Amino acid sequence: MSLNYSRKELTKLIKEKAYKLGFSAVGIAKAESISHDSIYFKNWINNGFHADMAYLNNHYDKRINPELLVPGTKSIICVALNYFPKTFIPEDEYQISWYAYGKDYHIIMKDKLKQLFDYISEIQTTEGRLFCDTAPVLERYWAWKAGLGWIGKNTQLIIPKAGSTFFLGELFIDIDLEYDTPQENRCGKCTKCLEACPTKALTSPYILNSNRCLSYLTIENRNDIPEKYIEKMNNKIYGCDDCLKVCPWTRFAKPTMIEEFNASTALLEMNKSQWNNLKLEEYQILFKKSAVKRAKFNGLTRNIEAAKLND
Repeated sequence: MSLNYSRKELTKLIKEKAYKLGFSAVGIAKAESISHDSIYFKNWINNGFHADMAYLNNHYDKRINPELLVPGTKSIICVALNYFPKTFIPEDEYQISWYAYGKDYHIIMKDKLKQLFDYISEIQTTEGRLFCDTAPVLERYWAWKAGLGWIGKNTQLIIPKAGSTFFLGELFIDIDLEYDTPQENRCGKCTKCLEACPTKALTSPYILNSNRCLSYLTIENRNDIPEKYIEKMNNKIYGCDDCLKVCPWTRFAKPTMIEEFNASTALLEMNKSQWNNLKLEEYQILFKKSAVKRAKFNGLTRNIEAAKLND
């Protein structure tokens, strides 16, 4: 149904609802082809910097044209959900990337996006789809276009006075709204992320070579971790947050209000001895509905064996 709201009124209502649902930031971009701005992504693929993640090379036409992905799309509503931990795994224990401390973000993000979409449908006849890292969508590009923040030298979206510890999600809908303005890059002369990268995967500002990235090597990679990178892992067994930790904007990060994103007591209390003797059944209980399942049991134990060499 439609209640005949003006474009301005409808935009205001959508943003208010998004914040009520717990989203940390919301912005809206006009759906249009990004053929010119996609040159960066195309070059990144052509250089092989996506490593073995072949799916990133699929559906290129849909990545650069929202209309091909979801016919009729006029607006892209972009949201961010904070996952900055309330409590951290002790530094002398094996480390897991912050984003994977709690429940799988896909589940929580999709639920909130569906609630937002249902709300919009109640006040305005709407067709569309919701996404959270589940389709050929250039998420960071659209988040920048929608005014949420800028893409930093570490290739992560940086939200002013908040940092980069956010999950991103999108609604592609077929109604016109008021659109936000992209933010200017505020990294300045800072290169702390490049200097902190253990494997120099950040080969230059804004360029990430996944072949060297510890997040790729310990999560997406299905092969052995190259010996030259094992010592760079230190005590990391799933992912790497080094470029986020040194970013000056991270000092503004506040603990997430989404309790499901926080680590369980069982995870926080794990010690190296327990990790080194981890059994499949224990893994399944510890990481039920967790993003860590992405690496699978064999991948996680491979990482543990590699990190053990650094003790």
